[in-house]
Amino acid sequence: MKSASVSPLRWLLTPCLAAWIAAGWSTTPVSGQAPDQATAAKMAFDKLDTRARRIVMTIGASMKTAGTEFQAGRFAESTQTLDKAIEQIRVGLSTGSPDLYDALLPTMERIVNARALLEFEGVPVDPFSVPPRPSESGAAMAMAGGKTNPANIDPFAPATPPATPANPVPGTPATGTPATGGVSFVGEVAPILASKCGGCHINGSKGGFSLATFAALMKGPPEGVVIFAGDTVGSRLIETIETGDMPRGGGKVSPAELMTLKKWINEGAKFDGTDPSVQLTSLTKGTTPAPAPMPPEKVTINALTGKETVSFASQIAPILVDNCGGCHIDAMRNQGGLSMDTLARLFRGGDSGKIVQAGRGEQSLLVRKLRGLEGDQMPAGGRPPLNETDIKLISTWIDEGASVDPAQQEMPLNILTKQAWLAAASTDEVTQRRAELAETHFSLAGADSSRLAQHRSEHFAVWGDVSPDLLQAVAEQAESALQKTSVVIPSSQLQQPADTFFNGLASIYVLPRRYDYSEFAKMVEGRSVPTDWQSHWKFDGIQAYVAVVASDRDEDAEIADRLAGSIASLAVASRSVTVPRWFADGLGRVAASSKVKQDRSELAKTQAELITAIGTLKSGKEFIEGKLPPERSDLIAAAVCQSFLTRENRRGFDSILRNLSEGKPFDTAFVASMNATPVAYFDAWLQWVK
Repeated sequence: MKSASVSPLRWLLTPCLAAWIAAGWSTTPVSGQAPDQATAAKMAFDKLDTRARRIVMTIGASMKTAGTEFQAGRFAESTQTLDKAIEQIRVGLSTGSPDLYDALLPTMERIVNARALLEFEGVPVDPFSVPPRPSESGAAMAMAGGKTNPANIDPFAPATPPATPANPVPGTPATGTPATGGVSFVGEVAPILASKCGGCHINGSKGGFSLATFAALMKGPPEGVVIFAGDTVGSRLIETIETGDMPRGGGKVSPAELMTLKKWINEGAKFDGTDPSVQLTSLTKGTTPAPAPMPPEKVTINALTGKETVSFASQIAPILVDNCGGCHIDAMRNQGGLSMDTLARLFRGGDSGKIVQAGRGEQSLLVRKLRGLEGDQMPAGGRPPLNETDIKLISTWIDEGASVDPAQQEMPLNILTKQAWLAAASTDEVTQRRAELAETHFSLAGADSSRLAQHRSEHFAVWGDVSPDLLQAVAEQAESALQKTSVVIPSSQLQQPADTFFNGLASIYVLPRRYDYSEFAKMVEGRSVPTDWQSHWKFDGIQAYVAVVASDRDEDAEIADRLAGSIASLAVASRSVTVPRWFADGLGRVAASSKVKQDRSELAKTQAELITAIGTLKSGKEFIEGKLPPERSDLIAAAVCQSFLTRENRRGFDSILRNLSEGKPFDTAFVASMNATPVAYFDAWLQWVK
């Protein structure tokens, strides 16, 4: 990366161009721009629907960020932001809308100039040119059937078409047998996707994206299609693999596998099976698809009798989490069909049948596997075998009936172990553990742990490779933000002893640049955060932190604004590990917005975005289960949580928090307080809103 010092070439620019850079390469017309083009862009923008307007505003925000980064000498970051703006334009123009093209034309021309300026600074950039305007007939086709003009599927594609005909519509399954030597989806692509992505996107639908069938793969997540036949550059599936963002959980796509995926897309992304709706895991070339799996057998687990000498939560679960992770717990693909993520799944067993026979410890398959008496000894993968003490402990637990608290049956085992540790740990021990985690997290994100500094306040330990004054300023703003959460958290809870509010000091990670913040999310949490985020939170009992972008250049008010929502959300989440993310996020936004007066244009923009987000929802289950992208989920969560604070619902809402403080699980606390499940409440709210 180049130094942040300003190149002498910058001072050779004309005054108006320099002013344009300082303004952030925004879409506002500058001196010298043809007024008719600006007028045409404004007229085109006025014709757009809410979704298209949001696309234009999002791209404008990216351009402004890129300009700010360029002005500060952060040329590599500016290039990355411009690349993102280009990808946003690519997705927007795939609709084939001439009006959207006209509204974005000034921005696309600015990108051409911005690229030239970056080249002057010695930054290598890919070539970029403004694509041709889509035809009116292409737009009419899109409106009539949701299809785009084939020539406009990728507005930045070369003028010559790909050698193999592409799908006429992005996301529409192509059929037919690949040419000789071509890549088979059934025989080559499907196995790669199943092995690398199955745990999150076949067995589940993380991020709202399912790979369960070929049809679902080509449909893509709610944000849009991820495969453009004939175009690997525009296919987000390839981009996320090449950047290392996917797959997560330890699995990696090999260079050979990536080449296979690229070749398949370049050849037209064809499907050579008989039915695009068949499960990917059932596809076998030249055979009849396997029947759909039967629903899992209902599992019966014995409740505690009070006579047990071994506790599953505090003694057995930690052994399993430490030794079975990656293969059977938090696994991309469960080995032998056995998932041990929860007690219910552990008792259900795997391909070899049930592994626990209550009352018969030494005869249970789990114990026999651990002793090496049946098949391969567990744990596998080169891990050392369990010692006799641990195996005997597991056997004794099974002999005593394999009993557990019914409330723990569906709780993830890693959460159970954390809860058990927390129940036995002092607040000082929790604070120390969080300090160790802070050092680990900063090291993972590439920071020099020897330079890491800390400042402690009443409720927080603030960490960062920044000045002591900044750490203190962040701590003061965090304490102030916590007290302002009284709009959603009863004052009686805010007044409890400081060391018990978060069960120890909560951590705040100060990251001086947006790039550092993004790298932290990627390396520590294994995810990408939305471009407009400046802070976020995490709580699982042991981990309790807020990550925030803050530097010595920021005013206290700016830091306060960035912390407000995340601190409030962390405070809500810390009421119970069972609090769902939508509940904590929504209340955090409500608490933050209650202290900020938005102007009319900001309110209008928020309302337009909310209308768009709600309009895509089919049911409350989709939202409650976290199947929406965070940008949409956050808006909806805030609107739903705002309804809790009305005069009609406030008493029930306060009862939820009171029940949580008494140790009741969230769903139980919600039903007892609101006389409805969270899904039923949301469905009723959604019907009322619509």
